[in-house]
Amino acid sequence: MGLFIILMGVQGAGKGVQAQFISNHYGIPHISTGDLFRAMKTREDELARRIQQIMASGQLVSDEVTNEVLRDRLEQPDAANGVILDGYPRNAAQADWLAEYLKSQGETVTAVIMLKLDLYTAFKRAFGRVKSADSDKVYNLFFDNEAIEWHYEDHPQEEFPPRVVATEKATGKSLVRRPDDANAGAIIKRIDTYLETTMPLIEYYRQAGLLSEVDAEQSIADVSEAIKGIIEKASQDS
Repeated sequence: MGLFIILMGVQGAGKGVQAQFISNHYGIPHISTGDLFRAMKTREDELARRIQQIMASGQLVSDEVTNEVLRDRLEQPDAANGVILDGYPRNAAQADWLAEYLKSQGETVTAVIMLKLDLYTAFKRAFGRVKSADSDKVYNLFFDNEAIEWHYEDHPQEEFPPRVVATEKATGKSLVRRPDDANAGAIIKRIDTYLETTMPLIEYYRQAGLLSEVDAEQSIADVSEAIKGIIEKASQDS
């Protein structure tokens, strides 16, 4: 049996970091549906062309098409021993499809791991993120800020909101923010979308006996250790 892990959590809960931990530790790929659809823009096969047409027309991507994109990824050789799903399923219909697809392959969902995080903390983690422009090093204005200097700078004519100016203390290098993290409205919209789409699935998987919750306000190492324990137990029970 493979390891098929569904990772849930609001933005800022650390899904990306923990997905990387699971991927490295168990040797299974991290599959983000957002990444899958972005990858379709550079492919030239029939499925990709259909996705490109849907996206170009501004239409919503249906559950049926989303499932087809996921099936295409799950049938790649590196997914034979399992995957970490991030951003899928988004509703009960997709969850039902996934269960039936895995059943047809002699597999099942191993565990659904919910990273619990207070929504105010989630907002601060997203809004406060800054990173080096030439590396993957990430800091936070409100939490991981010992190695940086930062302040708000007013616009000279006050035509725009103040902007964050942040630098690394050790190097003096300027730090940047992702545009969507700098937009408080966009962050709130992402949280609202999470509440609307993900919360019903939590009850779906709780009733199925697959849901485990982890306090995402712990240290990264403690969260990783908790996740490892959940996966090990679920693997033994399956």
